[in-house]
Amino acid sequence: MVWFSVLHITLPVPLSEKLTNFCKVIDFVQQHEFANPQELLLKKHRYSDIPVQEAALQIQARQKAKSKLPSWFAIPTICYPSLLSLEQCSSESTALFKARLLSGNTLMDLTGGMGVDTAAFSQQFEKVFYIEQNPELCEVTRYNFEQLGITNVQHISATSETWLSSFSQHVDWIYIDPARRNEAGGKVVRLQDCVPDILGLKDILFSKASHLLLKASPMLDIDLATNELKNVVKVYVVAVENEVKELLFHLMEAFNGEPEIETVNLNKSGRTISSFQFYRSLEGNSEVSFTLPQTYLYEPNAVVLKAGAFRSVASLFSINKIHSNSHLYTSESLQADFPGRIFKIVAISKLDKKELQSFLPEGKANISVRNFPMSVADIRKKTGIRDGGNKYLFATTDCQNRKIVLVCEKLVCENIDTIQE
Repeated sequence: MVWFSVLHITLPVPLSEKLTNFCKVIDFVQQHEFANPQELLLKKHRYSDIPVQEAALQIQARQKAKSKLPSWFAIPTICYPSLLSLEQCSSESTALFKARLLSGNTLMDLTGGMGVDTAAFSQQFEKVFYIEQNPELCEVTRYNFEQLGITNVQHISATSETWLSSFSQHVDWIYIDPARRNEAGGKVVRLQDCVPDILGLKDILFSKASHLLLKASPMLDIDLATNELKNVVKVYVVAVENEVKELLFHLMEAFNGEPEIETVNLNKSGRTISSFQFYRSLEGNSEVSFTLPQTYLYEPNAVVLKAGAFRSVASLFSINKIHSNSHLYTSESLQADFPGRIFKIVAISKLDKKELQSFLPEGKANISVRNFPMSVADIRKKTGIRDGGNKYLFATTDCQNRKIVLVCEKLVCENIDTIQE
């Protein structure tokens, strides 16, 4: 293949229209990195020698990638294929988490897309196959991997079905992140509505790999999915800074038992902040006590709630529920490893303006509502309490069905260390 250098980058010839235009805007994008893309488009007549549409796209994409893909953002010659590709791809933190779960010699990413997951997997495997049905996206990803210094990935432009039917080797893992949009561009959740159809491809997938890892929508019903998929060894419910981002299903053909469910909360660098494991069959039988609020209040992470571990988390950490429908927990002794936010209860109040204001000298508090007949806005209107400050109010219902407001202070790691000492 013939190669030539443009602005210190090496590109194949001939180039797709996408990469051709990208070459023309690299310097422009760097010079206008903090510009408003929409304003640039309105002034495109000033830049007759620049494909301003492409420049605006790259600027907007880089602004989004700064937090989502910091390692990619750090390389100015990375080409972003589209805003939709950037929206749909994994974040760098979740990609690195997935890569840590897997090991072996060979992996096939059957739905390559922008390649963020593939890039992370390339750090764990000797050989990775990247499959993408869009030829231009495949070419852009191949180019980006050269910028990232990744050399152990083979890029193939083909549909999943075509590639699987022609692939004669056996790999350790197949990773699939099916497209979750229909032909009209609307979002879908059910496995059978995604492309490719994992349920229809299971037999051929198991003939090509020892393990499957499926990424699914965080909106998917976990129990329904495990029943449909079968052979599920483990389910991961993954959040980044308490926002649920994805569900992961690990499948093995020979496995017919009950899957373990693990909830994981990551920070933006991909480090695990907290995790919690349980089995659905034990959830209903887990012992849980109901008590009035005690010294400490616990609010589970979003992943624990998504996984439905309402009783299991109480049993494991020896804490009590305040009410069957509140999903708030309490204890006299501190459980510092609890997967969620921890507060010290300062006072228990009625929803009374004068009484609450006596605990809030600044007249401010962060308000949450759990199993309570009023909204946060209604409470603020009734009490005059402004948003902010270092106090937290939980309007809830206790185990005696009384409507109460818990006045709390949030415990951070430093506080917890001091208390335990």
